[in-house]
Amino acid sequence: MAKRVHEVWKGSNNFFLGGRLIFGPDARSLLVTLMLIIVPVIIFCVFVVRHLRHEFSPYNAGYTILVITIVVTIYVLALLLLTSSRDPGIVPRNSHPPEEEFQYDTSASMEVGGRQTPSLQFPRTKEVMVNGIPVRVKYCDTCMLYRPPRCSHCSICNNCVEHFDHHCPWVGQCIGLRNYRYFFCFVASATLLCIYIFAISAFYIKILMDDHQSTVWKAMKESPVSVILMAYCFISLWFVGGLTGFHLYLISTNQTTYENFRYRADNRINVYDRGCLNNFLEVFCTKVKPSKNNFRAFVQEEAQRSTFPATREAEDTGDRRMKVEDDMDIGGDLLKISQRHNIEDIEAGIRGRGSDVPHHNSSEVDSALGSDRRGPSVQPDTLHSSWGRSSGGWEIATEVVGTNSNVTEIKSSSIPKEACQ
Repeated sequence: MAKRVHEVWKGSNNFFLGGRLIFGPDARSLLVTLMLIIVPVIIFCVFVVRHLRHEFSPYNAGYTILVITIVVTIYVLALLLLTSSRDPGIVPRNSHPPEEEFQYDTSASMEVGGRQTPSLQFPRTKEVMVNGIPVRVKYCDTCMLYRPPRCSHCSICNNCVEHFDHHCPWVGQCIGLRNYRYFFCFVASATLLCIYIFAISAFYIKILMDDHQSTVWKAMKESPVSVILMAYCFISLWFVGGLTGFHLYLISTNQTTYENFRYRADNRINVYDRGCLNNFLEVFCTKVKPSKNNFRAFVQEEAQRSTFPATREAEDTGDRRMKVEDDMDIGGDLLKISQRHNIEDIEAGIRGRGSDVPHHNSSEVDSALGSDRRGPSVQPDTLHSSWGRSSGGWEIATEVVGTNSNVTEIKSSSIPKEACQ
């Protein structure tokens, strides 16, 4: 049965609902984030908002506080889910390196099967034009592709992600091209929720002070939960609030977190900066690009690829070096090809043939050829062979002389010494 893409996915992601939802390998941390949001909100509704329902009795405005709390919380949770459960912009990995980028390098070689073969190499980086300025992109060995500009390989998810910002452990997902907008809205809305809970809790303490005509300390003893919520929101604001301000700066300058930390000391020209207003419009007012991956699609079996031309050339060169002409088929008048793994085997065969094969005169050969016309087979002992070694290499010459039209001559030209090595 054919498998779906998410079932054979090579990244470290976790899939749910048949590939409809994609999470990072640390998706369990998402549960911690959910608890950090939901639990304080429930406590806030039970111990603070419940007592404020009738504080504005003429219009029952106290219920508005409860409604706003629930709506904002749902909005924050929805943004969290959109950030963590969607494809962040994963670039599909190749099943083989880019063939058009290969170069045949005869100077570099590798030992395969006991022999040296030329190696295939291709540039590790190449330049592409971005807004008229050349930008260097790197080759990813894992995904076997040249990364697009602003793309980086996440070591946690094991994927190349377009417009890679960072991998956020709190949402359990990479932040990239397709979910950065939702990530920023999540952080910003979480900041507003913290401010809202902090303000309402402080307002409730003020009401207690007015009702009981007491000091702030007595009011705080009257509602310790409000104090705890205020402290919790104050600490959280340092994180989500600071993160919101940092990403506002990144958006205004069209940077990513990865670029800001890595290239801060290089003083590089930011080729992506289009001005503050256009940078904000690019993030919030452009259409989210569709995913390049269909995780629910069935895996298509790739047709067997043809060998790279450079690979075939390397193999042919190696084969020519391994092949020598050392056997002859008299019955078919053909010269067969066999392989020798080293020069010692060839020399041993030559010495053996030189000592074992007797010399015959032309009449004996004529008799052998005559018997070939009468009999079913020819004995190899009727073959006259001479072996010699010249300065250029091994020379193999074999002549069979017959009479009239029954003359068979087989000559093997000199084989260069390099081919036997």
